[in-house]
Amino acid sequence: METILNYIGGKWQPALNGSTRKVSDPADGSVVGIVTDSHVEDARLAITAAREAFLGAGTWRLTPAPLRAQVLYRVADGILSRIDELAELDSRNNGKPLREARCDVEDAAACFRYYAGLISAPQGGVYDVTDAFGPMHAFSMHEPVGVCALITPWNYPVLMAAWKLAPSLAAGNCVVFKPSELTPLSAAILFRIMEQAGLPPGTANLVLGTGPNVGAELAASNDVDMITFTGSTRTGQSIATAAVGNLKKVGLELGGKSPNIIFSDADLEGAVEWAMFGVFFNQGEVCSAGARILVQDSIKDAFVNRLAERATKMTIGRGLDNPDMGPLISAAHLDKVTGFVERAREEGAKLVCGGGRLSEGALSKGFFMAPTILDECRPEMEIVREEVFGPVASIQTFETEEQAIAMANDTRYGLAGGVFTTDGARALRVVKALRAGVTWINCYNPTFNEAPWGGYKMSGYGRDLGVNGLLEYQQVKQVNTNLRPGPFGWYTR
Repeated sequence: METILNYIGGKWQPALNGSTRKVSDPADGSVVGIVTDSHVEDARLAITAAREAFLGAGTWRLTPAPLRAQVLYRVADGILSRIDELAELDSRNNGKPLREARCDVEDAAACFRYYAGLISAPQGGVYDVTDAFGPMHAFSMHEPVGVCALITPWNYPVLMAAWKLAPSLAAGNCVVFKPSELTPLSAAILFRIMEQAGLPPGTANLVLGTGPNVGAELAASNDVDMITFTGSTRTGQSIATAAVGNLKKVGLELGGKSPNIIFSDADLEGAVEWAMFGVFFNQGEVCSAGARILVQDSIKDAFVNRLAERATKMTIGRGLDNPDMGPLISAAHLDKVTGFVERAREEGAKLVCGGGRLSEGALSKGFFMAPTILDECRPEMEIVREEVFGPVASIQTFETEEQAIAMANDTRYGLAGGVFTTDGARALRVVKALRAGVTWINCYNPTFNEAPWGGYKMSGYGRDLGVNGLLEYQQVKQVNTNLRPGPFGWYTR
């Protein structure tokens, strides 16, 4: 099995100390890849390569936007040309159903295509200013930030890579990219595609390794101008602290404990299926998961009974077999998720379905868990307050709209939220009242490259995607030009 290498300065190379690590399939524990295991020295080498490439003459930042766009279009085409390979890698490496992995690859290509088009649009502005100093012409221009460090999680390997690589490269930056050490396989293919698309050496650098060995150096380095991270709130806090050394730009998309509010007038069948999509899609390993389901008391029993009926019929198996749900990412994560369920029951929550590991027959070697529903949850319970990151729904009830809003906002997080009702005015009232960055009405979890993604409060700051996602990787420069030569008369002597 060929070892997957770092890509630094346009060259594929092993870690300086020769370390490697095995990567496994969470469905059965089989080894699906051997990858370079980088350390601090490798991260520094990649940072140096990126900085030299950024500051050099005739490099990516000086390439006209239409020409950068052509490279990104070729990257998008390259991704689609290898869609089967990329989808299979993500399914085997992450465990997600193959059809979900295939959608991720398609969205990744669309993300590169979107930013290729966006950078060809006008940027900056011209301002009509006062003439206190004589006739002046004022305008602004957008420039790349510099060297950007990009760190992505394991739940959407190729898609999260595109969310960060596409806008940062579109803006003209040079980057150092670190994927999760658990799911690095598709990143190597993506860098092969970018290399073949004509990205100049040193513009994009791939460093494979762990957070403590690589991520910490990227966050602390004074030669990195920006760092963006998607992952846990705790790690995001560490990155923000380390980044203060040179006051680098920081973008953080962190945890969530998002509410999904179901009013009594909602279409029951539609609300049930969207709720399933909100909490069981991708095994519940989604930062925006609608894990806190708030149901109006008059329909609670009907809703929970139907949700449980549908959940218990979901198919579970290895991702390549295209089940409704695949395995969780690792044994440690499975233990963490089932631990949340056990403690919730100890606190008084009622287990409606699921709850533990599935280990019979073909599932015995993997990290499988049944879709889980916990009823009669109270606001003070751990299961209601902490991010589980697994296929676990906690049910709470409310009586009034005001109570629903208060319960929904009773969290330190603020990433997402949903509302189901046939009353359009109420839907808008609730969405406006939610302290969250991404919201849905009568649906849950769809998102689009054209729209900004990010959270409030402990869910982080900054935005991925949309125009905002491009602006994250740019600096804005003000330019003022005197149109009349000679003294302007401020000093009389």
